[in-house]
Amino acid sequence: MYKDMGLLALRLTFGATMFFSHGWGKLANYSSLMNSFPDPLGIGNSLSLGLAIGAEVICAVMLALGLFTRWVSIPLIITMAVAFFLVHGNDAWGKRELSFIYMGAFIATGLLGSGRFSLDHMMRRKS
Repeated sequence: MYKDMGLLALRLTFGATMFFSHGWGKLANYSSLMNSFPDPLGIGNSLSLGLAIGAEVICAVMLALGLFTRWVSIPLIITMAVAFFLVHGNDAWGKRELSFIYMGAFIATGLLGSGRFSLDHMMRRKS
């Protein structure tokens, strides 16, 4: 029971803060960011921004709800790894630290799953 409550707290905290603190701002300012967003993978600014928004909006909401938790953790982990190692790779630790913390939380949810208080669990019970 405590493990499930801990997983709920982890999913809600990191999923919701990723959505509200990072994803929503990128989505709301897409047109002003699309030509200046970092392109560390060489795929183009707007595609890089689109992938970041997909992870930080769609995957973050799904993570918070506990829907396909292990799968949606993957794009979130990749996004934070790119931010940590490439985008902020030469920055001071204080600038890189947040992406490292998020990456760790998303790795944990990817490994542990969603727990009992999730849509994943509800769907498993119905089938």
